[in-house]
Amino acid sequence: MTAPLHEPTAEAAPSAAEEAALVSADAKAVQGRSLGRIAWERLKRDKLALTGGVVVLFLVVIALLAPVITGILGQDPNEYHENLIDPLFGTPTGSLGGISGEHLLGVEPVNGRDILARILYGARISLLVGFLSALVAVILGTVLGILAGFFGGWVDSVISRVMDGLLAFPQLLFIIALVSVMPNDMLGLTGSSVRVFVMILVIGFFGWPYIGRVVRGQTLSLREREYVEAARSLGAGRLYILFKELLPNLVAPIVVYTTMMIPTNILTEAALSFLGVGVKPPTASWGQMLSSAIDYYESDPMYMVVPGVAIFITVLAFNLFGDGVRDALDPKASR
Repeated sequence: MTAPLHEPTAEAAPSAAEEAALVSADAKAVQGRSLGRIAWERLKRDKLALTGGVVVLFLVVIALLAPVITGILGQDPNEYHENLIDPLFGTPTGSLGGISGEHLLGVEPVNGRDILARILYGARISLLVGFLSALVAVILGTVLGILAGFFGGWVDSVISRVMDGLLAFPQLLFIIALVSVMPNDMLGLTGSSVRVFVMILVIGFFGWPYIGRVVRGQTLSLREREYVEAARSLGAGRLYILFKELLPNLVAPIVVYTTMMIPTNILTEAALSFLGVGVKPPTASWGQMLSSAIDYYESDPMYMVVPGVAIFITVLAFNLFGDGVRDALDPKASR
């Protein structure tokens, strides 16, 4: 027998390093992404939302550090500077409302208090009321909404009728009437602290039906899903289904609605302070500053512009960030 002209050559076996590299590449190819990571990647692409988030973070930081910042600037929000006020007209001397190297945003008419210091301290009131009242609304709305959607029947009917009644109630008029008759001392709080506490509770109480309706509607849809039926078939109790199966899937709409609720609460606090039923003087508040600026909008327009711009920027930043969070958490959004 003659040998074949071409003998088949055996392929070289891959080395251990090559096999490890192939396994690593395959693992990266099939590596999944969590919902949080997907949402973050979407949010990173939204430049307006990121800008709004940065502004919100900046506002929170300056509100927390208001005493430190005013101490560095050497300004007290309640310190009078009558020497900077024109005794004839009661307006700040100099141009643009008394803006100078010492008073970067000028001073208030009549008393000469530093506007920048009062803006920083006013941010504390606005953000405190906005965040805490939203927290009250989220807690009440989530608990009652998920109970109404999960149990249905008479529970759903009672909670839904309460929601309808609160949504039809004149919230602003009730807050004005309630705050106006509140005592100066309550639960160990005095003065403006009482009014801030009442505003947080009342705004949060009247705000929960909005998020309650959202949570109820989502719960009605989720309770019929396969994983909920599977949990029931395995003998899971109601509390387990509520807290382990339904609540984690409600986090996205709750977070989205919370970011949209905070700016509304900030505007409500500013409106109450503007009407004179918010915090008491000399506590700084943006709405209170706007109310005081009405008498000087011609002679000292900067006194009205500064708090107005502060409210505008704050609400706009929260709305931009809230829109971005909503788009990032929406599973139907384009990636």
